[in-house]
Amino acid sequence: MVQPIANEAFSLITKDFQLPEVKEEFSEEKAIEILSKAISQLMDRNLERLLQICYRVDLSENKLKQILHESEPDQVASDLAKALWDRQKQKVEIRRKYSEG
Repeated sequence: MVQPIANEAFSLITKDFQLPEVKEEFSEEKAIEILSKAISQLMDRNLERLLQICYRVDLSENKLKQILHESEPDQVASDLAKALWDRQKQKVEIRRKYSEG
């Protein structure tokens, strides 16, 4: 059985951020919340690693700059989490589309 796109995206994000597995019911909201916390910690402790992950996930430089410069300070982590989440889902969808043919 094929994993739902959100689950596959979360598994990719989990590897990038070395997050623990989610034991309870999975939801996109929960995934973004977990990701936001991880991003917030990296922003405080290891910004370079966070930027490397953004590059590896292939988040556009413009999107990253927009979030870093235009988001409210207390919203940067969650906005970045949402952007990374959307990008990972997009990558999963693209892989699936081209692996079917």
